[in-house]
Amino acid sequence: MTTLHFLGFPRVGAKRELKFAQERYWRKELSEQDLRYVAKSIREKNWYHQAQANANFVTVGDFSFYDHMLDLQVATGAIPGRFGFDSQQLSLDQYFQLARGNQQQFAIEMTKWFDTNYHYLVPEFYADTQFKANPNHYLEQIHEAQQLGYQVKPTLVGPITFLWLGKEKGATFNRLDLLNKLLPVYESLLNAFLQAGVQWVQLDEPALTQDLPAEWLQAYKTAYAQLSAVKINKIFATYFGSVAEHAPLLKSLPVEGLHIDLVRDHKQFSAFADYPKILSLGVIDGRNIWRTNLPHILDHLQDAKALLGERLWISSSCSLLHCPYDLSIETQLQEKQPELYQWLAFGLQKVQELSILKKALVESPSRVQTELNESQCAAEARTHSQLIHRCEVAERLANLPENADQRKSPYQQRIKAQQAWLQLPNLPTTTIGSFPQTLNIRQARAKFKKGEISVSEYEAAMKKEIALVVKAQEELDLDVLVHGEPERNDMVEYFGELLEGFAFTKFGWVQSYGSRCIKPPIIYGDVQRSQPMTVAWSQYAQSLTNRPMKGMLTGPVTILQWSFVRNDISRATVCKQIALALNDEVLDLEKAGIKVIQIDEPAIREGLPLKRADWRQYLQWAGEAFRLASSGCEDSTQIHTHMCYSEFNDILPAIAALDADVITIETSRSDMELLNAFADFHYPNDIGPGVYDIHSPRIPTADEIEHLLRKALKVIPAERLWVNPDCGLKTRGWSETIEALKVMVKVTKQLRQELTN
Repeated sequence: MTTLHFLGFPRVGAKRELKFAQERYWRKELSEQDLRYVAKSIREKNWYHQAQANANFVTVGDFSFYDHMLDLQVATGAIPGRFGFDSQQLSLDQYFQLARGNQQQFAIEMTKWFDTNYHYLVPEFYADTQFKANPNHYLEQIHEAQQLGYQVKPTLVGPITFLWLGKEKGATFNRLDLLNKLLPVYESLLNAFLQAGVQWVQLDEPALTQDLPAEWLQAYKTAYAQLSAVKINKIFATYFGSVAEHAPLLKSLPVEGLHIDLVRDHKQFSAFADYPKILSLGVIDGRNIWRTNLPHILDHLQDAKALLGERLWISSSCSLLHCPYDLSIETQLQEKQPELYQWLAFGLQKVQELSILKKALVESPSRVQTELNESQCAAEARTHSQLIHRCEVAERLANLPENADQRKSPYQQRIKAQQAWLQLPNLPTTTIGSFPQTLNIRQARAKFKKGEISVSEYEAAMKKEIALVVKAQEELDLDVLVHGEPERNDMVEYFGELLEGFAFTKFGWVQSYGSRCIKPPIIYGDVQRSQPMTVAWSQYAQSLTNRPMKGMLTGPVTILQWSFVRNDISRATVCKQIALALNDEVLDLEKAGIKVIQIDEPAIREGLPLKRADWRQYLQWAGEAFRLASSGCEDSTQIHTHMCYSEFNDILPAIAALDADVITIETSRSDMELLNAFADFHYPNDIGPGVYDIHSPRIPTADEIEHLLRKALKVIPAERLWVNPDCGLKTRGWSETIEALKVMVKVTKQLRQELTN
């Protein structure tokens, strides 16, 4: 018998039920009891769908109110001591304060989960960190599912990946030295599962797909030898890449099963074909939304079954957390683009694909022949569809002139031309782009999409909001302004809606962090721009002020990374197509008098392949794409870029090679530590380190901003230092936005005065 299981499920619900309940709870409009009821309903639906697919277990512990890594910090007692909370008696309010901050403490730092667009909360480890087990988060879900009659499989991040993804704080030490103190806590958690009647537990160790130092690889042997004392069946789960080079290590570990990701690298199966225990094969893509060619996969699975027999388990490549919930509710897409609709599979459809494969393996392919035929027909139709290819796009890319990705002059020459007209003071102030997306903005957008207001009425509403933003910035005395982006629902979706080759969903939401969800566009064909996308809005905003107005674009790598991307051509080719479309927009903005243009690239780092051997090729084409987007404009046009939640220390040459005139970066949660790397590298261009965290509702104090700016001034010359928040202000309210910016501008002016004395 072949076993079907799931590595994890989406958490927010089919229509973001959890998000809306969370935000109502934070506004004190919903009780904790009601919020927990919404969460319980989502979990029960997830388990129901797994059971209906004939899964052998339902996965528990994958549901989180905010982040599974935060849950593990609570479960191991590793929450930051600076909050003063007791991990054993943590309230839900305190849990959310860890994630969102409070008036006394910054929130725990966030960064990207491997190469996905999901953010996790980074554990803070100190040399004297003390761990203490608290299994309540997992036990609650275990008992809940058992009461419904389900066999359960808890999942939690394994000890090596947990330590690897954390950060060392305080005195210098090696966080791997904490392993001996951490392992007894893992033993306690596993024993609690065992006492609850659990037979199998999934320990996620995706860190093994990265380039781990030898001592960390050795630590896997130490850790799992100790955990083997707990007589519970353990499946060691890897994903997001190949672990074939670690096959000898993995075969030696005292675990009862292993999961490998065959979507990322199907060839690695040969390294594990002789594995004598349970081997779980991730054969359905948990990261993308394309329908699987099931007959093709079934052929490989039948070969695997001949080798493994009942030791074969099947699953998705990784958790379905990264997929939208259900394609069947996308009725608009089905009506408008029925051909494309047939090529897609969201979370529940992937569940059904796995169910079909299990039935074919356990019973006979003939029992699901209709489903197999439909799958193969869809795959063949996509391959030959006329929707995908545009000859003029391929020809333009193929015939680029030499040095098409280079600015006309080097930075030192450009910056003089820019300063000549900008006339900015030292420490110029600006924001990253977006301002609060108010209820009025969202209502106007919704009415426009429903056809309840006309184009002219919608444009008038957006212009009113732009005028409000411009006036507020002038009153704050910011130096370089933005139009606030009221017309944009999302920094990627907005552009995708105006570019050819993109498609959109209504409910295709995936969690980015906490209650923040994104609805990635689907890049299904060649990309090009047919008309200007931002020029009119930026031009209107510039007409309201004499101060420089930034044009705001999302960069080609970020559009690529934050979309569901076609998999029939290389990602590099898709990215360069997007870059050329954006370059048309840059040149049109310049012609319209917008001569400060920001091309946001927060996703540069997350796009890095997990293996360093593949970095060079990626950074080469990613950098070329950014430069293609920004090339061709005059020296006096200032190109900005923004990056957030990224560690740049090891890719600074590539960041410098982007050749942006100004780079703004997230640094407030990490206390400006990232700037040391820029200083050591002698980064040549202007830098704007974020001076306060916009992901927290707290207002920064003047002392906090002054502290950060003084740290920045120690490593960045005042003439090259910009002052700005960490990121866009879309998710904040107006009152907190204004108060925070007032503090930022006041401190900046005081420091300017000090610098001139």
